[in-house]
Amino acid sequence: MYATMYVSMSRMIRKQVYLEQRHDRLLKRRARQGGVTEAEIIREILDQSETAGPARASRVADPEAGRKLLAFIRSLEAKPGPSRRGRLKRDSLYEDRIGRWTRS
Repeated sequence: MYATMYVSMSRMIRKQVYLEQRHDRLLKRRARQGGVTEAEIIREILDQSETAGPARASRVADPEAGRKLLAFIRSLEAKPGPSRRGRLKRDSLYEDRIGRWTRS
């Protein structure tokens, strides 16, 4: 038993982190409830975040903000754009933007 623990621990890297008090309380509670060390809880959370990383990042945290963004994008798509035949000039790109600033 001790040989196995020593071998697995020898492959680990020791880290020291700073936590807010609320995180410390949460970590201690989860470790106590699970009957494992605080370090094991941290490793489990890191493993979970690695497997759920991209999917988690793609979720919209604020559904209302997501709806507003989608409506804004659709309004831009509905606007008539510049002709794709000619090259765009810098002044024409900023014409609408400058007009909004001068009206304020």
